[in-house]
Amino acid sequence: MAPAIMLAADAPKLSSANTGFMLIASALVLLMTPGLAFFYGGMVRVKSTLNMLMMSFISMGIVTILWVLYGFSMSFGTDHGSLIGWTSDFVGWTGIGKMDLWPGYTIPVFVFAVFQMMFAIITPALISGALADRVKFSAWAVFLVLWVTIVYFPVAHWVWGTGGWAYELGVIDFAGGTAVHINAGAAALGVILVIGKRVGFKKDPMRPHSLPLVMLGAGLLWFGWFGFNAGSWLGNDDGVGPLMFVNTQIATAAAMLAWLGYEKIRHGACTTLGAASGAVAGLVAITPSGGAVTSLGAIAVGAIAGVACAAAVGLKFRFGYDDSLDVVGVHMVGGIIGSLLIGFFASGKGQSTATGVFYGDHSFTQLWKQCAGVGGVLAYSLIVSAVLAFLLDKTIGMRISQDEEVSGIDRAEHAESAYDYSGAGGGVLGSALSAAAGASGGKQPENQGDKKSGKQTKKVDA
Repeated sequence: MAPAIMLAADAPKLSSANTGFMLIASALVLLMTPGLAFFYGGMVRVKSTLNMLMMSFISMGIVTILWVLYGFSMSFGTDHGSLIGWTSDFVGWTGIGKMDLWPGYTIPVFVFAVFQMMFAIITPALISGALADRVKFSAWAVFLVLWVTIVYFPVAHWVWGTGGWAYELGVIDFAGGTAVHINAGAAALGVILVIGKRVGFKKDPMRPHSLPLVMLGAGLLWFGWFGFNAGSWLGNDDGVGPLMFVNTQIATAAAMLAWLGYEKIRHGACTTLGAASGAVAGLVAITPSGGAVTSLGAIAVGAIAGVACAAAVGLKFRFGYDDSLDVVGVHMVGGIIGSLLIGFFASGKGQSTATGVFYGDHSFTQLWKQCAGVGGVLAYSLIVSAVLAFLLDKTIGMRISQDEEVSGIDRAEHAESAYDYSGAGGGVLGSALSAAAGASGGKQPENQGDKKSGKQTKKVDA
């Protein structure tokens, strides 16, 4: 039978509403990377703050250029062997017209391309949290180039590109549980197994230097995540995008409360760091599943992820891998949980008719598909990332020297400090703080206490 001919009147037309919505969603996803920088920047010690910020910000520069040159083509071009894409018109975006629509949708190709660019930017930035305090900035930049080229671009094609093996298998990943979070978390684990632990790991206190900065970053991530998740449906014509928006909020709230409940039972206190981390765990877990589950399912996904990720962050002390800011415990574990729970909680009334075990799929069909997607991405990213780190470590070197790590990576790699105590105040106090800060390499002097009361305060670890 001859193929049906699509008349011009039947072809999708540009929707100004969907196009505008997707541009806003793209901006929200980009906002997540500075939000991540603040989130990570507050969690490290004073002497590593700027380096942590820069590891995220440099991704916005490097990945943007690579995405335009060849990344978009590798990820969303014509399929080749179910492993990689390639379309010459997408190389340098030279063959894309401003009114060309993404096939099957009502938004321009440019809008789809820039939306996906923001995903490509934040994914490697997530890895940086596991490497805090000890990686050369130049080595990180080279790793970024290699990793997005060899790992992220192909994996994005597997999961979201027409013809990719996971896409064709029917693996459900609404907005990046496998392609973003498992991918980044597994990569982080692979790299830290190669480069080793920080000086003083499990011996010295390595407390967050600014919990308000952490909470600010978490708030920006939560806000931007609505664009990350709801925007991934590429429009709002059938109600799936709004469903994802709602489930994002529900699961995040449930995860935050579950993490705090776990903390209260296990450690006797509900911490601000726990609230921020719990919210991020919920955002991670609902990312792949939010378009497939009901609102009650979103509560379950969030609550399970909150408890599981809170427990998982302690595994680094048991097994001895130095995941500085819990990228493995939150992003890899959260991504695995969110992806696998689709096999249990998919209702068949959201993004597709696929159902989970609790909704009639007693043959575990969707669950096995999810396992295949999780296992394939995790193994590939872990192995290739470890190999890349090993090669870089043996050539240009991945780590700064031990002396530089102890004195502070900000000074060693960026010739700056996050906080300038010379402006702390005028008169004798300001001069004293300035002199002390200069003598200690930027550290704030120890509080000598209130002479009248005789009280002493502990020195804050920097």
